[in-house]
Amino acid sequence: QVQLVESGGGLVQPGGSLRLSCAASTSGRSISVIGWYRQAPGKERELVARMFSSSDTNYADSVKGRFTISRDNAENMVYLQMNSLKPEDTAVYYCYARTRLTVRDYWGQGTQVTVSS
Repeated sequence: QVQLVESGGGLVQPGGSLRLSCAASTSGRSISVIGWYRQAPGKERELVARMFSSSDTNYADSVKGRFTISRDNAENMVYLQMNSLKPEDTAVYYCYARTRLTVRDYWGQGTQVTVSS
């Protein structure tokens, strides 16, 4: 069982920045993929960014050049630095992890990000 706890959401003006954090209850060595998804009202959950155990990363086209995913294996943390935020980035952001051996998916409870003036 892996627990993921997000923090760092909030209200920010367009053009502003936020950093989301996700604390994982297990060592990074047991996780093959960790990342962030988001879900806006009335829309499906979508991938924002993810990092593989190789440190390769994927980003949604809509956030490339603005968002950066990073990982601190020593602290079992993953971060999402979000810059140049737009109103369309408004959503609940979920931390996600897939375990290496059991290949199970885990989700955090989500953190709200609202971009509005």
